[in-house]
Amino acid sequence: MYDMPGFGFGKTIVAGYAAFSKQCGLYVSKGAITALADEIAAAGLKATKTGVTFSTGKPIPDKLVKKLALASRKELGV
Repeated sequence: MYDMPGFGFGKTIVAGYAAFSKQCGLYVSKGAITALADEIAAAGLKATKTGVTFSTGKPIPDKLVKKLALASRKELGV
């Protein structure tokens, strides 16, 4: 996924991540973002088409990370 580290099954990347100067990002499938858009917003986080941005001071809740990864895995069929 965009030459960034990630987690996957076989050759399929389920979630990637990156750190930038002002924020970090968790990148999953588009369907995972769409399916969990309300939960992302309720956590006070911003989402793009394929990722959720966060800061070290306000990380993504663990339960939401798990849901995003599982939704991405399901959409990707792995």
